[in-house]
Amino acid sequence: QVQLVESGGGLVQAGGSLRLSCAASGRTFSSYIMGWFRQAPGKERIFVAAISWSGTTTNYADSVKGRFTISRDNAKNTVYLQMNSLKPEDTAVYYCAADLTSRSEYVRTKEWAYDYWGQGSQVTVSS
Repeated sequence: QVQLVESGGGLVQAGGSLRLSCAASGRTFSSYIMGWFRQAPGKERIFVAAISWSGTTTNYADSVKGRFTISRDNAKNTVYLQMNSLKPEDTAVYYCAADLTSRSEYVRTKEWAYDYWGQGSQVTVSS
């Protein structure tokens, strides 16, 4: 069983920054691929970013490339999403997720690939 708890969401003006954190339980966190997804009101949940177990490989949605950075600290069992130059269209509930494929560099972008999910953290960007 893996538990994921997001934090760091909130209200920010356009152009501002936020950093989301996702704390994970489980002794083998360092083996997991970790991802971030988001769901805007009335829309489907979509991929944002993912990072391999080693941190060497990352993948980003085109809409956030150059603005968002995913990272992880395996000693703290935590994955981060640094969000800069935020736009109103980034407003959504952000979810972290764990893909339990062990020690893989192949980071996937589909929801079905992820085994565990956090409860979500609201990010609201005002114009």
